[in-house]
Amino acid sequence: MHLLSAIILSVNFLTTHPITGQANMSVFVQNMTTGEVIDSYRENYVVPPASVMKLLTTAAALETMGPGFRFPTIIEYTGTIENGTLHGDLYVRGGCDPSLGWKGRTAFLDQWVKAIQKAGIQRIDGGVIADMTMLDGEAQNPNWLCEDAGNYYAPGIFSLNYFGNTMNIVLKSGEVGSTASVVKTEPEVRGLQWINHVRCEKITYDGAFVSGLPYSNERYLTGAVPSNLGTFGIKGDLPNPGLLLVQHLQARLAAAGITVKREATYIADYNPLTPPRTELYTHYSEPLSEIIKETNINSNNLYAESLFRYLGTRYTLPGTIHNSQDLLRDYWRRRGVSVQNAIIKDGCGLAPQDAVSAKAFVQLLSIMSKSPNKEAWIASLPISGKTGTLKSLCPDTPLEGRIHAKSGTIAGTKNFAGYINMPNGDTWVFAILINSAPGKARNIQTVIQQYLLDVYKHHQ
Repeated sequence: MHLLSAIILSVNFLTTHPITGQANMSVFVQNMTTGEVIDSYRENYVVPPASVMKLLTTAAALETMGPGFRFPTIIEYTGTIENGTLHGDLYVRGGCDPSLGWKGRTAFLDQWVKAIQKAGIQRIDGGVIADMTMLDGEAQNPNWLCEDAGNYYAPGIFSLNYFGNTMNIVLKSGEVGSTASVVKTEPEVRGLQWINHVRCEKITYDGAFVSGLPYSNERYLTGAVPSNLGTFGIKGDLPNPGLLLVQHLQARLAAAGITVKREATYIADYNPLTPPRTELYTHYSEPLSEIIKETNINSNNLYAESLFRYLGTRYTLPGTIHNSQDLLRDYWRRRGVSVQNAIIKDGCGLAPQDAVSAKAFVQLLSIMSKSPNKEAWIASLPISGKTGTLKSLCPDTPLEGRIHAKSGTIAGTKNFAGYINMPNGDTWVFAILINSAPGKARNIQTVIQQYLLDVYKHHQ
């Protein structure tokens, strides 16, 4: 009887609260140790998961590829090497590694140059070419909102990614009523064309936006920024990261005394009739365990979508978004997760059409808790009050440090799914998905936090 009253109290708190009472909601909480259902509300209803979607992607990648998997980027060439001259082209073939040049780290390019020198190449009688044909040319997910395209959090996804596919656009603001000017980009991108409508106004916040499409050097700047602010930066996507990568490689080759006859370029369309190539060097990413840690702890969309797109290549080449969608659904269906009514449009949760139930996430999390890859999986999840996107959840409360979970946030939405380590040694698994609630996401989180503390209090 005490247990029943506690459940009613918990559900009542969410369904009658002014913020969450009329929201689109799916909740499921279960004691994974005993199998007891602690709480549930519309647990089979599918709702937009936002970044909690990354759990489906990272778990599938970890289970199918293993924690030690490393993304390969292969340097190869056509033609022959004679007397120090490569009579042919040098290719950099992408393998969907999202970490090349991450946070500006480009020391790996010097390793590539050394490998090219070791092969006896002193001159290239051809060009340096970025091969981005592992994926099809649909770099921008068509299910994402148009206004997201060109922003740093929604970059195009290629088989050659570089610098996080992101550039910092340095602007300079002036007098009220003037247009902010573009000073430079970091890294520098050749040939960018700006259609700039960023206004300088009497405001205190950054309201500038970037939009544009993959492969296009045209970028639109709109919105407003504070007047007389001096120089400052806004982030946008790199239109063609693979091309920028080989341009940087060619510059390093020139610095090392290796001349290249033609300008660096790229290919994006798969062609099985290309001339045969000889492998020269393979660069490997950090282990997948580290890739998914970055994906989940910092909710990295580029990393999640690279995993998502790579999974699609297991069906056919070139990899397509449709193949990735099918693989993710089929994989979890075979594992016994209730995805029959789920809508899977991407791997990161940015698509507003994505919809998954709380029960499906609980089933997935339960499976992963018994996986041989459990250690790497748990290590990839933020910790309440301590790390990543869960740092603001339950700090200085009895639940600080006890929750390992993924969060998801968009306007009017706050979602969580993960594990709670109870004082008696039991482990709970939960998913709380709250969408279309009035107010800001942080206010929804406050309600969820109180809910979690309430359930914890009545069951510890």
